[in-house]
Amino acid sequence: MRAVVVDSSGQVSVTTRPDPVLPGPDGAVVKVDAASICGSDLHFLEGHYPIFEPVGIGHEAVGTIVELGSDVTTFAVGDRVLVSSVAGCGHCAGCATLDPIRCVHGPQIFGSGVLGGAQADFLAVPAAQFQLLALPEGISTEQALLLTDNLATGWAAAKRADIPIGGTVAVIGLGAVGMCAVRSALTLGAARVFAVDPVQARRERAESWGATGVTPPSAQPVREATGGLGADAVIDAVGSDASINDAIESVRTGGTVSIVGVHDLQPYPMPALACLIRSLTLRLTTAPVQQTWPELVPLLQAGRLDVDGIFTTSFPLDAAADGYAAAFARSGEHLKIRLDP
Repeated sequence: MRAVVVDSSGQVSVTTRPDPVLPGPDGAVVKVDAASICGSDLHFLEGHYPIFEPVGIGHEAVGTIVELGSDVTTFAVGDRVLVSSVAGCGHCAGCATLDPIRCVHGPQIFGSGVLGGAQADFLAVPAAQFQLLALPEGISTEQALLLTDNLATGWAAAKRADIPIGGTVAVIGLGAVGMCAVRSALTLGAARVFAVDPVQARRERAESWGATGVTPPSAQPVREATGGLGADAVIDAVGSDASINDAIESVRTGGTVSIVGVHDLQPYPMPALACLIRSLTLRLTTAPVQQTWPELVPLLQAGRLDVDGIFTTSFPLDAAADGYAAAFARSGEHLKIRLDP
């Protein structure tokens, strides 16, 4: 099969690898119909994480089941499904909460060197009844791709930000996760959302959805717009030292900073005393993907949560290197990129 890989120099290519085998009696093999590039995939290109041999990448996939283990009873060959980006064993007390991060055996992420990458022709899925969701009626392929990671992450970020009804929120970073967080914050009752990004076209896109565009750093303009108080909640969808600092400076005393941007491996010098004196709540979250589906699917089906316009660009799988170059540019033109095998 074809698979997108990244090597130790950060170069992306499409190579031929053996077709995956069934990962046990509770597993499945999925033929990938559509995959997408996530902002966190770019960390491999930027050298934030060590790579010692080419790694099959990608953790967002929608596809069709082509093989099932004997223990799987809730799916059939031929079913169209979406795959949670984060995997758990599916059988422990942690997975019983529908949050794979709590798996007592340790969560795993597709395309991170342990499980196969989703940007391929086929994907082996362990614990299929836990990892897979049958494509719901009325949910498009692109909505389903967002449900595998980015929308679940933006939604979790907004829920964990303690947004008061009618409150103010700043979202730092307007990639796909940040844009999903903007939409989620508005759905959850925020009256005003400040959309923070250096790229004007991204700010304008967020403004067209009802947000107020802000050029970073956001602390001064957000405080000026809130009578000196700061935002009730700040969502950081970047995860760099600079963005976390900006988030802490932009939130009001007693407020919440919700971080879902992926930091590198270097320690963050947290201003602990300032956070303590200001009684801030800091939350860092990897999305409980499966836990979000019962909330997000009905909202999408009813049109109460709109994610149209987040996908902007598509490439065939064979042109994955071009797709990554477009994503790496972080422009306003290419917000979320789909790869089609």
